[in-house]
Amino acid sequence: MSTVSTSQFSPVSSASSASSASSPHARALSDREVASHGESGGGRPLPRRWPVPSAVVQLLKPVTWFAPMWALGCGVVSAGVPILSNWASIVGAVLLAGPMVCGTSQAANDWFDRHVDAINEPARPIPSGRVPGRWGLYVALVWTTLSLLVGAALGRWVFIASIVGLALAWAYSAPPLRLKLNGWWGNSAVGLCYEGLPWFTGAAALSHRLPDGRITSLALLYSFGAFGIMILNDFKAIDGDRALGIRTLPVQLGVRRAAMLACAVMALPQLVVLGILFGQGRSFEGSVVALLVALQGVAMPIFVREPRKRAPLYNATGTSFYVAGMLVSAFAMRALLAGGR
Repeated sequence: MSTVSTSQFSPVSSASSASSASSPHARALSDREVASHGESGGGRPLPRRWPVPSAVVQLLKPVTWFAPMWALGCGVVSAGVPILSNWASIVGAVLLAGPMVCGTSQAANDWFDRHVDAINEPARPIPSGRVPGRWGLYVALVWTTLSLLVGAALGRWVFIASIVGLALAWAYSAPPLRLKLNGWWGNSAVGLCYEGLPWFTGAAALSHRLPDGRITSLALLYSFGAFGIMILNDFKAIDGDRALGIRTLPVQLGVRRAAMLACAVMALPQLVVLGILFGQGRSFEGSVVALLVALQGVAMPIFVREPRKRAPLYNATGTSFYVAGMLVSAFAMRALLAGGR
């Protein structure tokens, strides 16, 4: 249920632009070369058998946990179930969405990118030697197992969502699929894992059953929009991605067309959500979401004029309005379910 690897998803800026490597001159190192790089990026091999605890935490990238945990919170709110009396399920679901599944995806991503990271980012936990040998892989495997156990403890539907999220996490980074190498597939996986699956998980964990179809519809709509957010993260390393054969959407479509696609994909599902809210009589929440969409609309032309320069700013502002709309929509759904509609 939670996420495939991405560095941040702004308010969570995100990552996984598809490449942790942006240097056009990067080449893959062997495992022996990676191990011998050491903390200085190229000194004597470190005689370390066990990973440094702080490096393991860094490997799991806590900064990336916010996005799926936010979406999970939206699922919790939308479920229409008393929150305080279900605190244990909420705590378990939050741990599952953030530290467990999202952490798994980050560890797996760093493991499969270790050879290129040894050239471009030698200070990262694996190429620096602070997570030595095959410990990066072991952490990803252990976290996968723990995630499945926690998911199973939270119920059948949460367990199913966990399986889907973990499968996408590994498919995103691991050969032979490596979805991250193609913007269409990689961004789709990230959007689903950062929004839809956590939202679904939050609702399922509290209700202990298959969530209402309207909840699932909201989760899928916001997952679709998150595809556009993922495109925003691909503008930061276009030249390096092109040189490395990483087919992000700015590489495939060109900068301007990719920027326009990002805006359209973010806006369209929110307009559908507006139709749902007003159609269900939730005029107040619909008006708030409409205002948030309008604020995004003001920023979009500025971004499209200079995508490379403006992507970080739009990622910080437009994405903030987007995720705020998610929470407002979740409260509207909670009210609908409470009213028996």
